[in-house]
Amino acid sequence: MSTPVLTLDRVSKHFGAIQALAEVSLALHAGEVVGLMGDNGAGKSTLVKIIAGNFPPSSGTLAMEGRAVHFHKPSDARAAGIEIVYQDLALCDNLSAAENVFLGRELMRGLGPLRWIDYPAMRQRAGELFAELKSETRPRDLVRRMSGGQRQAVAIARTRLSDPRIVLMDEPTAAISVRQVAEVLALIRRLREHGIAVVLISHRMPDVFAVADRVVVLRRGEKVADKPVGASSPEEVTGLITGAIAAA
Repeated sequence: MSTPVLTLDRVSKHFGAIQALAEVSLALHAGEVVGLMGDNGAGKSTLVKIIAGNFPPSSGTLAMEGRAVHFHKPSDARAAGIEIVYQDLALCDNLSAAENVFLGRELMRGLGPLRWIDYPAMRQRAGELFAELKSETRPRDLVRRMSGGQRQAVAIARTRLSDPRIVLMDEPTAAISVRQVAEVLALIRRLREHGIAVVLISHRMPDVFAVADRVVVLRRGEKVADKPVGASSPEEVTGLITGAIAAA
């Protein structure tokens, strides 16, 4: 098998006397979707925030394609090709889809000392990204008029701007309709088709088993399972999450 795009080796995280993660090891490969599951307080968010550069591990190491990396801030992780889609999506309702895709990274044109935002170029590129994702979202659409699935398309298109190698997704199918869930799962499959590794944090068992290649279960900061979804079952994962099953 090829070298993992990201490897975590015995990563731990302490917040004072509280141990949020205890020696968690994990490997992510290109074009792979990993479902990250666990109860509230299991350590999922802490693990993802370490990968995203929000804070460093207390111990353990991270490596990308075998080379050690140290992320001191989120921009370090983004520069290495790691993007994150937070549960709240961080979109501006009063702006268009294209403006949200380029938020903070607007394309500019200039003539002499004059500079202005190149809206036509932004709309064109955003349209290309939506077409890649096979989304019906249009660049001029206002976010406030969008469904939950369309909003996810905008947030995912924004990650594609930087040609990422890893996309972290925090509960992308929470609080949206069944039809919109299907749209979001299709978007995740598109990312996989482009060779991007995806970490899907979700409480929704059917979604994880529908789209993930592997399932990783955390319980009280420890990894208790890491296996192909085909070798597991929703019943087993539920047992692992609750502690009815010690490890798998």
